[in-house]
This record gives sequence, structure tokens and C-alpha cells, in this order.
Amino acid sequence: MVKPPIPDDEAQRQAAVDRLHGVAPGTHAAWQDIVHLASLICETPTALVTVIDGQRQWFISSVGAPPDEGTRDAAFCAHAILEPDMPMVVPDAREDPVLSDYHSVVAEGVRFYAGVPINLDTQPLGTLCVIDERPRDLSDEQLASLQLLARIAERQLACELRKRN
Repeated sequence: MVKPPIPDDEAQRQAAVDRLHGVAPGTHAAWQDIVHLASLICETPTALVTVIDGQRQWFISSVGAPPDEGTRDAAFCAHAILEPDMPMVVPDAREDPVLSDYHSVVAEGVRFYAGVPINLDTQPLGTLCVIDERPRDLSDEQLASLQLLARIAERQLACELRKRN
């Protein structure tokens, strides 16, 4: 398995992630609305808002997957945050040289992944992503909508952090 590289500015990125402690996963209706819309628009069974921490990935909100966490080393989203301004689209993970031997592909049947980084103060904290068990792609409209929903997630996150301060 090819582990995702650590960004050069990981210390600054982790400092931004540390500000999220206390954002309760899945408790705010706005987060559920975002993942439900992403799932509907992209026609996927699974959508997540993820955060990539130092050693783990955890979910702020999810549809089609249990609220859970996993290791950063096995997270597609840890690859997606490496390009903070670009979506990462994997039409068929079984054909991807980096992701094809990941547990989620081999054992859980993940084939399609599209993730858009969610940034705070220019630092990528995680993603809004959609997942499917069949290979596919997104239309231009679906990808644009996913990117728009990720911007809404960024504003939601910034709003929640302002309320706490």
C-alpha cells in the first residue's frame, strides 16, 4: 500500500485541524444536509465530510457509512488534501496504481471516489467526498456541485469556529 505523503506544511495544517476539536461529529443538521445533497447530486450511496488528523481520518458527517474513523495511511482523502484547490476523482480505484491495494478497495469494494478539499485559512483539513461500489465518473455539473457544497462546508466550519470563540 502506498501511504499518502505528508504535506510540507503539515505543522500549520495540523494546527488548523486542532482548532476543530469540539466540533461534534454528525450533530448539526447542516452537516447532514451537505452530505445528503452530495449523495443525491452525485448519485452515490455514500457521502462524507472528513477530517484528516495527524494519524487518523474521522467523519464530521456521513450518509451511507457509519460515523467512524480510520487510519490516515489508508484514507483516500489523505491523498485528496495534497492538492487543496483541486478535486480528486478516481473513476475506478481497482485500476489506480496508488489506491488499488487499499483495504477499502480490496475488502470493501470501493471503486469510485471523488473528494474536494475543505480548507480553513488556506489549510486543507479534510474533504467532502462521495463514494460508490461501481466504477463511474461525475458529470461536469455534478463535479461543480460537489465543489460548491465543499465551499458551503468551509463556511459552515468557519461559522462554527467563530461561535466557539
